[in-house]
Amino acid sequence: MEGPKGLWVMFQNARVMLAMADYADRNCEGVDRLLLETLRSDAMQIRVCVLMALAQYGFSQASEGVRVNAFRAATMYAAMAARLTQLLQEHAAVIVPDFVAAM
Repeated sequence: MEGPKGLWVMFQNARVMLAMADYADRNCEGVDRLLLETLRSDAMQIRVCVLMALAQYGFSQASEGVRVNAFRAATMYAAMAARLTQLLQEHAAVIVPDFVAAM
């Protein structure tokens, strides 16, 4: 995970995934609302866990609490990435061209 650097990457990517879920919600008919809400919840939880892990990391180099929060963030990140993949597979024809153009 590369310590704080890897945690920060997860924090930033969670923001991007949150933006993608919001974009899908606004621009895609028939998207699974429960999937979108789960993605949003995961993204926010990841961001909180990462911030807690980074704060703990700053106070005590790689203590048990830091490892627990980092593991929790990494686990949620992997699950969120899988759900985002599901969303893209189900609605790629509708979402991806417009999302890429919007970026």
